[in-house]
Amino acid sequence: MTTTLNEVTILSYQPKYAEDYKQLNLAWIEKYFKVEEHDIEQLDNPDAYIISKGGYILFAKYDGAIVGTCALIKTDDSEYELAKMAVAENMQGKQIGKQIGLAVLEKAREAGAKRVWLESNRILTTALNLYTRLGFVEVPITSTPYARADIRMEIWL
Repeated sequence: MTTTLNEVTILSYQPKYAEDYKQLNLAWIEKYFKVEEHDIEQLDNPDAYIISKGGYILFAKYDGAIVGTCALIKTDDSEYELAKMAVAENMQGKQIGKQIGLAVLEKAREAGAKRVWLESNRILTTALNLYTRLGFVEVPITSTPYARADIRMEIWL
């Protein structure tokens, strides 16, 4: 998958982007929270943890650099978790998060998903506003492997 919108190109996962996936996510997690064991599982092994299990990782490329990423983790035959969405701090405010969010939801539709859900934290107001603009609505939170998660949202496709 390669889509270009407003100088941003959305790319599908390739192993050469694994380190970008890890570093973009560590940047925001370390800024606001503590890196947890479940983070390390996903960030150190995206092929094994996400791709080989039917999931996807997309990247936003801008001016020759990977500046954003987002994963879809398959959790059921017809649902995915939107996870590990990150945009480089110096690139925020350029609608890159929105573009990669729209691309991820389109990828979920193409994969036959009926629902996409996510977990986040209420202090991440910019992210929560983005998710709302993408069509996600808050639902009761269930058990989660993340200590930091205090909100769950979903969208029916």
